[in-house]
Amino acid sequence: MDDEEKRREQQDDELINGAFQQLLDSYLASRHRKKVDLITKAFNFARQAHKGVRRLSGEPYIMHPIAVAQIACSEIGLGSTSICSALLHDVVEDTDYTVEDIENIFGPKIAQIVDGLTKISGGIFGEQASAQAENFKKLLLTMSDDIRVILIKIADRLHNMRTLDSQPANKQYKIAGETLYIYAPLAHRLGLYKIKSELENLSFRFEHPEEYASIEQKLALTQATRHELFDQFTQPIEDALRQMGIKYEIKERVKTPYSIWQKMQNKHVTFEEIYDILAVRIIFTPRSREEEVNECFNIYVAISKIYKSHPDRLRDWLNHPKTNGYQALHVTLMSKQGHWIEVQIRSDRMDEIAEQGFAAHWKYKEGEEEEEYTEDEAELNEWLRTIKEILDDPQPDAMDFLDAIKLNLFASEIFVFTPKGEIKTMPAGCTALDFAFSIHTFLGSHCIGAKVNHKLVPLSHKLQSGDQVEILTSKAQHVEPAWINFVSTAKAKGKIAAILRRDNREVQKTGEEVLTAWLKKNDKEYSLTVADQLAEYHDYKHRDDFLQALGEKTVLLGEKDLDELNGKNKKKSSSTSGGGWRKYVPFVKAKKQEEQPQEADLFVVPEKFNRKKPIYINEDNIRQYLFPTCCHPIPGDDALGYITNKNQIEIHKRTCPVAAKLKSGFGNRILDVKWDMHKKLYFIATIRLGGIDRVGLLNEITQVISSQMNVNIRNLNITCEDGLFDGTLELRVHDRENVREVMKGLKQVTDLKEISEIL
Repeated sequence: MDDEEKRREQQDDELINGAFQQLLDSYLASRHRKKVDLITKAFNFARQAHKGVRRLSGEPYIMHPIAVAQIACSEIGLGSTSICSALLHDVVEDTDYTVEDIENIFGPKIAQIVDGLTKISGGIFGEQASAQAENFKKLLLTMSDDIRVILIKIADRLHNMRTLDSQPANKQYKIAGETLYIYAPLAHRLGLYKIKSELENLSFRFEHPEEYASIEQKLALTQATRHELFDQFTQPIEDALRQMGIKYEIKERVKTPYSIWQKMQNKHVTFEEIYDILAVRIIFTPRSREEEVNECFNIYVAISKIYKSHPDRLRDWLNHPKTNGYQALHVTLMSKQGHWIEVQIRSDRMDEIAEQGFAAHWKYKEGEEEEEYTEDEAELNEWLRTIKEILDDPQPDAMDFLDAIKLNLFASEIFVFTPKGEIKTMPAGCTALDFAFSIHTFLGSHCIGAKVNHKLVPLSHKLQSGDQVEILTSKAQHVEPAWINFVSTAKAKGKIAAILRRDNREVQKTGEEVLTAWLKKNDKEYSLTVADQLAEYHDYKHRDDFLQALGEKTVLLGEKDLDELNGKNKKKSSSTSGGGWRKYVPFVKAKKQEEQPQEADLFVVPEKFNRKKPIYINEDNIRQYLFPTCCHPIPGDDALGYITNKNQIEIHKRTCPVAAKLKSGFGNRILDVKWDMHKKLYFIATIRLGGIDRVGLLNEITQVISSQMNVNIRNLNITCEDGLFDGTLELRVHDRENVREVMKGLKQVTDLKEISEIL
């Protein structure tokens, strides 16, 4: 071994030993029983197993398991069993050791968790990991055996996101997309607020680097003003708390770049127009556990005497904690500077649970076995039970399944009462039918209506917090296909879909018989490939839907179907993601006949295509790509490419809901896209306007756009009613910068109150 190699090995040893010592220090500072020997044994075993292997960043591979164990210990608050499992989580996946080896050395519990983590892994950023929806199913199945599997998996994902810089851009979009679609909602559901926020911010930073940097810069520039506002606002509150003799800490909470950006997108406002960037958190030490709820309300009463509170913005999560364990009292107060500021009041115990989620509950269990999961986590068990029910009868399409689970991950909550006065927690926006299914499948499937606060309402009636609900049933009632359109909970959607599928199987069987007979008559044999080909030809996403249509006689087979099977039909452009769109040309040209590119013009991805390199879209090659109608990307938008089943490339905005699913379900088909346009082509952008009607307003709007901005108006549609107007403008623009300039110019027009882009 030469001197350079020795020096590098010595550096590696120092790095590894330093990281492990930090892990041990964090563990020894925790409240868990001290099993240092077991953790050291797991570290030495993993270090030996991964010896000589490096990550893409160049650091020794063992640094990743140590980092995951560090997150599990210090950021989630888990104990020795979880720390050992985190250290060993990639050993079975990436080395020759088996689960049996782990069990023999470390016992059945650690082996079970490592086995669960191995089942849902595809190697770090491995190609298999792109089938995330399937992995997610496995994750939930193993999670129902031991919640620590998912907590360690979230820690694993957090470290991967923190070290995502070393990955090529297309992998970054895939991993960031999965993180936003799956892991951030899961962390939220498990009450891991800090981790959820960091996962969202990291995803945002990799998917929209320029916008992230812009918000970070603006936060830095406004920091001094925020500090001043915070000091002025909290001074009288601190005086009041001291007089009450309360031991407290007041923290400044600043909205994360991701949540600011989300608000800017959803409300169509600028950074400067967001007023709730600052919030205040009062964390106090109660005199006793029994008194903490009363003390929260005493603090609320005291600060309400100083500042006027917003009547509609009081949120009591004290007596009815959120299903992820969150407890606090939220009140919004009017500051002397004229801004509404949210104040969150919570005890130190509530604060720890808010930051670390269910894991922190274990710390507050008296005299129990170290970090053993206890059955009295009622809300979590209820959620796991719901997931198990969905897993018992999963949707045929993995992405549909993912959507069903996602419905309940991020949902805010309401409290509903049964006729006997029992409280049920339901997602906001749920209907009477959702409530029926939440109690029992039989009740849901035979529900004909409900009495809400003793008044008769239909199945689709949306429930409000505090409603008392009585479900009305009839044995003659059967599940209707239309029900799935208005229920909002995963449980109800899953049960309705399962019942409809059972009902449909007979009809599908008839459809299959019809197809088999028709094929036999035309000297062809039935096969799944033939059924899929005809299903795609008739614009059905799933074969079963096509067979259903045949069984119901809504589709009749004829000569054109035979031509399709014989390859005589002209090919039509289709896609897995677009759901029935043909080809959309995003740019406007003078000659109409040039607007529709032919199938032959489209770029087809060759077999040895380098997916790590970005594709550059310019005026010469833009016709070679597909632009679905789901999101209308134009130059300047953060975009990505998706390789379709026909090896053609679709271009989506990175924020597009369809792209979000593609990143989670087909991650290894995602490409990085860069624009290389030179303001030669025109694209269509639509802006919505609203405001107070007056004489000359329309003239001012058109002046700003046509004269000052030199942009052509393609279409203008405005309606006026009761002194207010609402309208849409279709513009011919070169790129996103043009749109921003126009919107900035329009903001100078008096009486124009709402300006937003229609995507």
